[in-house]
Amino acid sequence: MAQLAKKIERLGPELDKIIDVAQPILDLADGFGGPLGPAEGPLWWKEGRYLLFSDIHNNRRMKYVPGEKPTIFQEPTNRANGLTRDLQGRLIACEHDSRRVTRQELDGGLTVIANSFQGRRLNRPNDVVVKSDGCIYFTDPWTSPAAPEQWDLTFAGVYRITPDLGTLSLLVGDFVLPNGLAFSPDESVLYINDTRRRHIRAFDLLPNGMLAKQTDRVFAELGGDEPGVPDGMKVDVEGNVYCGGAGGIWVMDARGTKLGRVVHGAPATTNIAFGGDDWKTLYFTSRNHLGSVNVKIPGIPVPAPKK
Repeated sequence: MAQLAKKIERLGPELDKIIDVAQPILDLADGFGGPLGPAEGPLWWKEGRYLLFSDIHNNRRMKYVPGEKPTIFQEPTNRANGLTRDLQGRLIACEHDSRRVTRQELDGGLTVIANSFQGRRLNRPNDVVVKSDGCIYFTDPWTSPAAPEQWDLTFAGVYRITPDLGTLSLLVGDFVLPNGLAFSPDESVLYINDTRRRHIRAFDLLPNGMLAKQTDRVFAELGGDEPGVPDGMKVDVEGNVYCGGAGGIWVMDARGTKLGRVVHGAPATTNIAFGGDDWKTLYFTSRNHLGSVNVKIPGIPVPAPKK
């Protein structure tokens, strides 16, 4: 399939408040990923003013300083995928090879946050977010939904871990391939996409942090004939939702209305992250590529150590 020409498509006038359609889409680096996994999990490290991202195939965590070539930050990583930080600024990673979620302590030590549910090993943790109360939410898809017999669990789940790591709760287990997830700015809604079904689902959150399952709804359909499926997902401070999908990165308002699309030319957006000093740089990874585009509304910041 031919590579799509770069452009920012306006599908609604509201997009002009979010991004300038004339804004350049930048190519920052190439040469990552491979058969064992793509470039993934971009995460802005605010106090260091750099971006971390996963090179799954090469079992590395890469560091990108704006204006410089990426360098190896850490290896091996158990082919880690999604990355985020907790309220203390510690790195949280979803590790593929070890089938677990880990936390890197400030002294460099490693704590296993989750590796099993009810005595059975997790499938392959994929992406992770942290709520303002310190609870950790992550997706755990099957790598191959067509062969579930190879896994210990009989479902692909979405989980919540309490801040003390004492309770791991299954939130929902009826996804085919749960992937990216993100909270609304007020944390009243959790968005979770299903890569195989090519859509985003939205759930209202109960006061205890669990999902109000009766509110389960399809927020947006992102399939199409162009390359790309729903994968990494982020939300800005005004509630607009950004997600990879057919043809590029889709921008939607809080109702799920599609306002525009960033067609960056690389096949299949794998994940996205807001960064920069003002959180107005939208970084994106694809199968083997890192790029960025500037936006007008800041993304929801990732926690950093409190001074």
